[in-house]
Amino acid sequence: MLSDEELKVGVHSDISQREKLLLVLAALNRPSEIREIKEKAIDAGLRITARWNPSARLGQAKGLAILTPKGWEITAAGRQHLRSLGFGKRGPVTIRLATQLRTLLDEVKDQDTKDFVDEAIRCYEAEMHRSSIVMSWLAAVDVLYRNVCSHHLPAFNKEASRVDPKWKPASTPDDLGRMKEGDFLDRLAAISVIGKNVKAELKHCLERRNGCGHPNSLKIGPATVDHHLEILLLNVFRPFA
Repeated sequence: MLSDEELKVGVHSDISQREKLLLVLAALNRPSEIREIKEKAIDAGLRITARWNPSARLGQAKGLAILTPKGWEITAAGRQHLRSLGFGKRGPVTIRLATQLRTLLDEVKDQDTKDFVDEAIRCYEAEMHRSSIVMSWLAAVDVLYRNVCSHHLPAFNKEASRVDPKWKPASTPDDLGRMKEGDFLDRLAAISVIGKNVKAELKHCLERRNGCGHPNSLKIGPATVDHHLEILLLNVFRPFA
């Protein structure tokens, strides 16, 4: 059975209409009429219009769903198909964070940042653990760069020049990328954009990103990714995006 939270995430992801219908059937977990399928989809924020022609799409699902006297129901093959896409096997923390990240995505206005966050969410939902850590870190740094340029640039450049007299004052997010990310976090803490404890946690995230960004024997599981994303969500995305 698919949870309501995972259904919400799934029907707003980049999958076909047929697969979204299968997700609704998996969440209903019983034979259902088209009317019931539409009502369940609406509860998840998806409107199935007449253009979808849901009966025809499910009828063409090649054994992934079948029509019984009591209505449409998903088959074992259909459930396996959804699992192959990453649905139906996520824990409650994963579902909660994915939902929070997608809510955040709606609030992000800068398109470059939006693209970073969107790709991080896609990797997370697909359980591509190393890629999710790398992309979420890139998104977080992008958010911090843009916040500094919008609100703290004079103070940042002053502190950067104090530490390194050779620092050429930055005026754009790309200019900030000349500085090592660990040093960038140090400068942010020095001018009170982030606190000492936040800096420490973000440096752990940076180390994790470095470990995942290169071929090596490091193994990463879902609990590690959940922790990594929650730190970034609470300490970067939510307060700064």
